[in-house]
Amino acid sequence: MRPSDLAREHGISTQAVRNYERDGCLPPAGRTPTGYRIYTERHAAALRAYLALVTACGHTTAGLVMTGVHTDRLDRALTALDRGHTQLLRDRETLTAVREAVGHLTAAPAASSSTPTTPGTARNRPTPNRPTPTGPLAIGDVARRLGITPATVRTWEAAGILAPARDRATGHRAYDPADVRDAELAHLLRRGGYRLDHIATVVGQVRTAGGTEELAAALDGWQHRLTARGLAMLTAAARLDDYLTLRSEPRTA
Repeated sequence: MRPSDLAREHGISTQAVRNYERDGCLPPAGRTPTGYRIYTERHAAALRAYLALVTACGHTTAGLVMTGVHTDRLDRALTALDRGHTQLLRDRETLTAVREAVGHLTAAPAASSSTPTTPGTARNRPTPNRPTPTGPLAIGDVARRLGITPATVRTWEAAGILAPARDRATGHRAYDPADVRDAELAHLLRRGGYRLDHIATVVGQVRTAGGTEELAAALDGWQHRLTARGLAMLTAAARLDDYLTLRSEPRTA
C-alpha cells in the first residue's frame, strides 16, 4: 500500500499518515529501492487502532498506547488505556453526584425529620428548601444556614469550591445567591461522603451551566456524551486487539 491508500480509508491526508509513522503511532514503513514508502495490512490495522483510540481517549493517550506497543512496552500501553477507563468512570460518578445534588436543591421541601434515613448518604438525607437570599450574606449567615462552622466554609473556599466576592469597604466575604447555592450543593455532597476535590468539580459544572435549572436541562446531553465515549472505547479496544493479533502473526515473505 501507498500512503494515499491508508489516507483514503479515513479521509485524512497522506502527510498525516507520514506524521503518525514519524511519531511512532504506526510501525516503520518498508521502502522501495527508490525510497518510496511501502505500507502493509499491519500498518492499516495500526492506523485503525490509533484513530479509534484518538476518538475514545484523545491524541495523548492514543499516542502513549501505540508507542508503547511499538517499543515492546505493552504494560505501559495498557496502563495508558486503563487511565482512560478510570477517567470515564470518574466522569460517570461526577454526573451521578450532580444529578443527585441538583435533585435535592430543586426538590420540594423534605418531609418531617422523623422520616427514617440511612446515615452517610446524600440521597437519603435531603436538605429542606430554604428561601433564596435576596442579598449578599456574611460567612456567619451562610454557616448558620447550613448548620456548619465558618471554618468549614473557609475550608471549602480554600479547596476551590466557593469563590465569594469581598466587600470593598470592609474586606469581608459577601456570598451572593449563586454562592449560597454552591455552598448548599457542597454541603449535600460532603454529607454524602464525597471528597473536596470531587465536590469542586461538581460545583464547577453547576457554575459552567449557569445554575441548577440550566444544569438539570444539560444533564441528558452530558449522559449521551459519556455513553458515546464508552462505546468509542469499546471500538478502540476491538481495533487495538485486531492490530495486536495481526502484529503477533509471523511475517510472510
